[in-house]
Amino acid sequence: MTGTSRYALELRGVRKSFGHTEIICGIDLAVAHGERVAVIGPNGAGKSTLFNLISGRFGPSGGEILLAGQRIDGKKPYEINRLGLSRSFQITNIFPKLNVFENLRCAVLWSLGHKYSFWRFLADLDDANDRTEELLEMLRLDKRRDVLATNLTYAEQRALEIGITIAGGARVILLDEPTAGMSKSETTRFIKLIREVTEGRTLLTVEHDMGVVFGLADKIAVVVYGEVIAFDTPEAVRANPRVQEAYLGSAVADAQLGH
Repeated sequence: MTGTSRYALELRGVRKSFGHTEIICGIDLAVAHGERVAVIGPNGAGKSTLFNLISGRFGPSGGEILLAGQRIDGKKPYEINRLGLSRSFQITNIFPKLNVFENLRCAVLWSLGHKYSFWRFLADLDDANDRTEELLEMLRLDKRRDVLATNLTYAEQRALEIGITIAGGARVILLDEPTAGMSKSETTRFIKLIREVTEGRTLLTVEHDMGVVFGLADKIAVVVYGEVIAFDTPEAVRANPRVQEAYLGSAVADAQLGH
C-alpha cells in the first residue's frame, strides 16, 4: 500500500457531533508513511473520539479519512483492518484462556489467507506457525509461549496485545495509551519494544506520559476542544505558545510538556 499516496493517513475536515454537541471540529491531519505521531491534549479534548473515527467505530459527521489515498470513512472496522490499519485499546484486549502462542496465531491466520476451515489442523499450517514464532521472538515472549494469557504480567499482556495488533501485517498502527498502568522501568522497556516492532510502519499513539511522547514520537499532534492546534516536531510543540496556553499556563506547561 505504501507508495499509492504521499500520506499513510490523511484527515480532511473531519467532524463528529453527538446530538447538538460537536466533539471533533474540522480536523485536518496528514501523516507520512513510516512517521510516528503522538496525539496529546487535555482530558476531554476528543483524542479517543478521533481514534474511534479513524478505526471505524464511529462514522464521521463530515469530512474524509483516507488510508494510503483510499477513503475509509463509513467503512466497518474489520474492512479498515483488512485495508491495513490496526488498533489496540486502553483496556487490554486478548484471549485470556488461550496461551500466548495461540493468541498470536489467531491474529496471524487471516492475514495469511487461512480463513475459517474446519478440516485443517492448525499444527499443519507451517506458514502461520513460523510467523507466530517470529512474533514471539520479536516480542520477547518466546519463553512464555505456553503460558495462558491471563497468567501473564500486565506488561506482558500489553506486549501480547501489541503483537496481536501487528500480526496481520497492518502498515498503520493505532495505540491507545499503550503504557498506562506501567511502572517507570516497564515503560522504558516498552517504549523500546514499540519502536522495534513498529519499525517501517506508521504509528499513531494517544499518550499522557510526556516521557513516552518525547521518547517515541517524530511529531506531536495537539488536540484541544476537537481541533488540532499544533502538529510539529516535539521541540517545536513544546515551545508553541498555543500549546502552553492549552495546558493552563507556562508553569504547568513546563511541567506537563517535559521541561
